[in-house]
Amino acid sequence: MTAYALTPPARAELDITGSDEKFAVRRIYCIGKNYVAHIREMNADERDPPVIFMKPTDAIVKNGGEIPYPVFTSNFHYECELVVALKSGGYNIPVSEASTHIYGYAVGLDMTRRDHQAEALAKGLPWEVTKSFDQSAPVGPLTRAADCGILTTGHVTLKVNGDTRQDADISLMIWKVDEIIAKLSEQHRLMPGDIIMTGTPAGVGAVVSGDVLDCSVDGLAPMQVRIGATAS
Repeated sequence: MTAYALTPPARAELDITGSDEKFAVRRIYCIGKNYVAHIREMNADERDPPVIFMKPTDAIVKNGGEIPYPVFTSNFHYECELVVALKSGGYNIPVSEASTHIYGYAVGLDMTRRDHQAEALAKGLPWEVTKSFDQSAPVGPLTRAADCGILTTGHVTLKVNGDTRQDADISLMIWKVDEIIAKLSEQHRLMPGDIIMTGTPAGVGAVVSGDVLDCSVDGLAPMQVRIGATAS
């Protein structure tokens, strides 16, 4: 048995609908600028390809969890989106084969320090401080593709305290899921356990401590999280 100098961190995992098994998460890939309406509300260029960035796996928050209001921001935004989980991978996956690597789907939130994102964009700086902080990646239970099929349509909906803020269809994504997988595999060796947050539609906005967020994608298990007190 390996002896560790420090106790190893807990492995990130997701629940699986209808199963006692867990899905161990290796990496979290994220796609930005993937719905035209969201690009317009962010005053970005519609002609640009989606931005690829990553979040740490320990940023995952499960269904029913609480997200502490993060330090280093006063403009904390939600971004609800479809999450894709991979069972296999590789380099240079053809678009025509991409769906064969999908294990399942979930709804997720790409939580964002919007004030610092605006600053980073203006100065051409990296996005990590705006996207890759603690508890910035809530993800609901996975639904296996074997149970729900390959998703190409379905409403992505987010409610804050019962009021609908985001409501669009995944069919409106600029880059479809198969294209995202193929594009990512040009730059990264995709592996079992990787998950992909596929981008958010229009309607993003700020939340404060005490807000309850209900997130859903048609046909998948819903997710609810609460915004807690400021992190300490």
